[in-house]
Amino acid sequence: MKGKVITVAQQKGGAGKTTIAANLAVAYARAGFSVALLDTDPQGSLGRWFMARRAAGIEDMEFSTASAWGVGYECEKLKKNCDIVLLDTPPKADADLRPALKVSDLVIVPVASSQVDVWAVESVLELTARERKSALVVLNRYKAGTRVAADVRAAISEMDVELAKTTLGNRVVYAETLGLGRGVQEQGRCTASDEIEALLAEVQTALA
Repeated sequence: MKGKVITVAQQKGGAGKTTIAANLAVAYARAGFSVALLDTDPQGSLGRWFMARRAAGIEDMEFSTASAWGVGYECEKLKKNCDIVLLDTPPKADADLRPALKVSDLVIVPVASSQVDVWAVESVLELTARERKSALVVLNRYKAGTRVAADVRAAISEMDVELAKTTLGNRVVYAETLGLGRGVQEQGRCTASDEIEALLAEVQTALA
């Protein structure tokens, strides 16, 4: 059976696309899945994370890059050998994103705790809906108990989209481990590792 493609997309930069893609990749690998990464963002953050991981002697997933219009071809190759393909995209929502959406089994849309991020979600969701793909919005850098967090959650809840029950907190460990080519689950049991474990379970349910 061919692998599943999970695309992480958001129009606004800094929403945490690479953080989510990398941590889900680690979570899937630790769960026994064969994993591939596909980086279509010219900034190449996911590629740098992968190379840092290799430099640390960890070789547990495949990696490739592609332009927007080469996504379909690369995904087909990776899906032949891997259970999961995690696709990181540039921070924009236009025609260049559509090839990635076309090959996706699930689109994860990270939203940081700001109204600006909420505004940016709408165009991504519109494109996703046009391609008739399922989307899962994930609240990232979430500051529980704050007014802005409540406002963002309320705004997303009013949209016609599935909102993940799992939230990813505003935790330093996410940035620290990303720079080392690691995932938070590789730092031992902590709140962040529990968050990723819970998110993985939700993603798997969404893919079923």
